[in-house]
Amino acid sequence: MTRHFQIPAGDDAVLRCTHFPAQAEAKSLIVIAHGYKGFKDWGMFPYLAEILSRGHEVITFNFSHAGIGEDLQNFTELEKFARNTYSRELMDLEILLSYLSQHPKFGSLPLFLLGHSRGGGDCLLYGLEHPGAIAGVISWNGITNLDLFTAEQKREMKEKGRTHVLNGRTGQHMPLDVVILEDLERQHERYNLLGRMREARFPVVLVQGSEDGEHLRRGSQQLVQSRPDIDWVQIPGGNHTFGTVHPFTGTTPPLDQAIAATEEFITRILEK
Repeated sequence: MTRHFQIPAGDDAVLRCTHFPAQAEAKSLIVIAHGYKGFKDWGMFPYLAEILSRGHEVITFNFSHAGIGEDLQNFTELEKFARNTYSRELMDLEILLSYLSQHPKFGSLPLFLLGHSRGGGDCLLYGLEHPGAIAGVISWNGITNLDLFTAEQKREMKEKGRTHVLNGRTGQHMPLDVVILEDLERQHERYNLLGRMREARFPVVLVQGSEDGEHLRRGSQQLVQSRPDIDWVQIPGGNHTFGTVHPFTGTTPPLDQAIAATEEFITRILEK
């Protein structure tokens, strides 16, 4: 039975979390990070967490500035979304994982981070900065270039202080403040994932649909070229969400294959 809990994350920031208890003896703790314009209860994530909890403790959560507040299904905190920097998301991860590490049930388990899309980039960054704290990272259709903004959006941020991005599902024009661009530029070296990953040695698997965005697939190709030890599991016919939608209408063959690849990676790492 799932359990919901909250962790204060400074000022008016809150991490809203869900625990999916292991249905058998837990082999590890898996923390799932959603992506850009995503949230923990979007489409496939509760199903994914439920399946993984067959053998693992699983935590899903909303980044504090993802735009999702007490209403867990709708973007009602757009002013927070407007200030959602990578620095903020990494701070959220640190707060959450520090909390979990002190928990009697979770603290002794190997920790795997599973991130989708932008969340995949966050998990790789966390691994780079805390390599001894994690057993591995699973990146689902993950980003390797953290700059997600168009030239027009950047120009508008600099000239007007704010631009917008369309949420195709909800029709909302979601604000993006210049603080996001300033964070990217100020911490360029920190956010250079492809460059920094060359020297990293923590285990990683890329799970990616064959129909995922071309720029994301190109980034994965660049990453495995610089780190040939990283597995790149390509899911035939899988798009960016492995054929799933929100609200969730059931699993798909690409999603089932992505979950199987995830479980195989975790098992292999734990058996080493």
